[in-house]
Amino acid sequence: MKVNKFGIEMQEVSSSNVAFVGYDNGTQTLYVGFLNGSTYIYKNVPYGEYMGLLNAPSVGSYLHRYIKNIYAYERIE
Repeated sequence: MKVNKFGIEMQEVSSSNVAFVGYDNGTQTLYVGFLNGSTYIYKNVPYGEYMGLLNAPSVGSYLHRYIKNIYAYERIE
């Protein structure tokens, strides 16, 4: 586990596209670090979605199906 520059603990995940994920419970912000070095935040994501992402058999598929284009997002790195 590592801490990103925003102070969020990031969990390493096994994925062909995603390297790390983290969650800020106070703001319901999901952090997703990709293998290409970019990091995105997804806003107002319920904690259950974060746990679903962490426990999904395919992190990339879960992200694409349940997170992307559903929650507002922004590239931060």
